[in-house]
Amino acid sequence: MQRRDFLKSLGITAGMLMMPELSTDAFARRGSKARPGQWRGFNLLNYFTAGHPEPFREEEFKWIHDWGFNYVRLPLSYWNWSRPGEYYEMDEKVLQDIDRAVEWGRKYDIHVSINLHRAPGYCVNPPQEPQDLFRDREALEGCAYQWGVFARRYRKHSNKYLSFNLLNEVAKIPEKDYERVVRRLVGEIRQHSPQRLILIDGLEWGRRPLLAVPDLKGLVQCGRGYEPMVVSHYAASWVFGNKPMWLAKEKLTWPLDIDGQHMDKLWLLEQQTKSWKPLLEQGGQVFIGEFGSHNQTPHKVALDWLRDNLSVFRQLGWGWAIWNLRGSFGIMDSGRSDVDYEDFHGHKLDRQMLNLLREFI
Repeated sequence: MQRRDFLKSLGITAGMLMMPELSTDAFARRGSKARPGQWRGFNLLNYFTAGHPEPFREEEFKWIHDWGFNYVRLPLSYWNWSRPGEYYEMDEKVLQDIDRAVEWGRKYDIHVSINLHRAPGYCVNPPQEPQDLFRDREALEGCAYQWGVFARRYRKHSNKYLSFNLLNEVAKIPEKDYERVVRRLVGEIRQHSPQRLILIDGLEWGRRPLLAVPDLKGLVQCGRGYEPMVVSHYAASWVFGNKPMWLAKEKLTWPLDIDGQHMDKLWLLEQQTKSWKPLLEQGGQVFIGEFGSHNQTPHKVALDWLRDNLSVFRQLGWGWAIWNLRGSFGIMDSGRSDVDYEDFHGHKLDRQMLNLLREFI
């Protein structure tokens, strides 16, 4: 089936796939390659968890720029600057390191998106927060306060170089509760930075949009690029546990046939368009905040699957950020056993994966 006929069968028009402007000039001061549909980059995990934070590195911003990418997402755990229940006390030393990352973004012409991966009262990963952002007013007000701190701190920064990604992967949360939290956090940010570009992750781990906020201008909704999970997260202990995989590694391929379902590039396109069609019909924007393949997926399978995802994102006009730069999903120090790594400033660089990503910049 031709792409035009396939999209028509889903009720997707060419106009719906175009990335719209953010409605007014207030959200348009972005400059070259600053629209979400043109963002290409990486997640930097330096403050992703607490306990052993690692300061951001200027050299990584330079490498990202030199390779031709223009975006980084900073998934942050608030435990690095606060403690549960003590939301109004924030460690200035940690905030200053985030300041440096934001400034390096400007220096190297890279858009930086600040994300609360662990926010007061919510994290998709264990351990569970002692309070519930979606039920406890204290947690919600503490989260709003911290976003207010960031909004005031960066109120003079242009949307060209900075956005806020409110929460990471809201999972099994009722839509009405998520809407209420989004409205509170957006309202707090806009009090101090009225024109700030704000990203919100979709519901169900970024699988479908929040449709109740079309009146909130300057929002972009974030999806994921991890389907099917057996390819992206093969043998990932946090998903499948430590039991042997039901699909033998030597039988893992891309395209893939499972239980009579043929999965290929067209299947990926169908999954994304079906999920996000309602938002596109509202004139909304989609950005893929995370995608990539864990290091237990055979390298060739990972590359073939990545290429098809990147092709789909290009067809849909969506930007993307791979999880991560350094680590098991990344192009450096990924720990894969079937890659001929290149030494790169003391790191193990997966040049094949890097070159593939660069084809889609």
